[in-house]
Amino acid sequence: MTTLNIDLGERSYPIHIGPGLLARPDLLTGAIGGQNVLIVSNETVAPLYLERVKAALGDYNTQTLVLRDGEQYKTLDELTKIYDKLLELRFDRRCTLIALGGGVIGDMTGFAAASYQRGVNFIQIPTTLLAQVDSSVGGKTGVNHPLGKNMIGAFHQPVAVIADTDSLNTLPDRELRAGLAEVIKYGLLIDFAFFEWLEDNLSGLLQRDTATLSHAIAHCCRIKAQVVANDEREKGQRALLNLGHTFGHAIETGMGYGAWLHGEAVGTGMCMAADLSCRLGRISEADRDRAIALIDAAGLPVKAPSSLTEERFLALMSQDKKVTDKTLNLVLFEQLGHTVLTSDFDDAALRATIRAFTAA
Repeated sequence: MTTLNIDLGERSYPIHIGPGLLARPDLLTGAIGGQNVLIVSNETVAPLYLERVKAALGDYNTQTLVLRDGEQYKTLDELTKIYDKLLELRFDRRCTLIALGGGVIGDMTGFAAASYQRGVNFIQIPTTLLAQVDSSVGGKTGVNHPLGKNMIGAFHQPVAVIADTDSLNTLPDRELRAGLAEVIKYGLLIDFAFFEWLEDNLSGLLQRDTATLSHAIAHCCRIKAQVVANDEREKGQRALLNLGHTFGHAIETGMGYGAWLHGEAVGTGMCMAADLSCRLGRISEADRDRAIALIDAAGLPVKAPSSLTEERFLALMSQDKKVTDKTLNLVLFEQLGHTVLTSDFDDAALRATIRAFTAA
């Protein structure tokens, strides 16, 4: 097991990474305050791991709630089911919520924890690669709105993250590839040496080699831990973690939540960010093609849906959280492994990228 720490003063917490962690009750019980626990999972993950986690909690008053699975259910209506359960159980402020699942479950359970009785503890047990390397760490919680992804939410840090790499053995191939988009993101935005390592070790990740996966997960979490410690509320450096996300969120929203997995949309979004950076003279065509080649080799889509028109794409991007005073900010490349958040780009170049990537 590898244990990292998110250094946020009184809100600091550990990230435990390794195989067999669901069989470690001490990792759970050490993070629980009161006696009341609600495990929130979904209909896909619950049959696989819910009883194992519940058994590990021993004598705690442990209750469970199983929600529907999919990005299309990351809604206020589905979130309300968590509040309903907590109120029916009469859980007080000393209760602990446990998110057992991927990014959707983690985001919704975290938002419920942030807002129930103005804030209770929660633990992240991410069961997808995407959640283990990204969404479970850093305290971003929330739900989607029909007009924009993740537009309703709060910063609320977990008290622990327990990433059992054995849970990736049951992850569908499509979900594994989607998670690789977030892994590749860290190499592209901040760590070129890691990008080169990914070029050499991508096959091991796709084949689910335990040592290769564990190394990648721990490395990504180290990067995110440092970024979050420096910029918890995304006022500066943390915004760079959104590489590809403005384009990707437009795809997810435009196609309907769940049609594209988040990682698939981010993969295409990073290709579009690389292409726009190239058109602006920030990176060479060779670097653009190198970035796209790794994303393609991971089995991720590298073209946006042709059904999204240029104007529709731009309209969806204008609703992104990185819009300030009606000005769109994008994470673009200075070079592979180095990115900046900027509004300094030519609208014609942006339109040309959108046309190129949505062409049938």
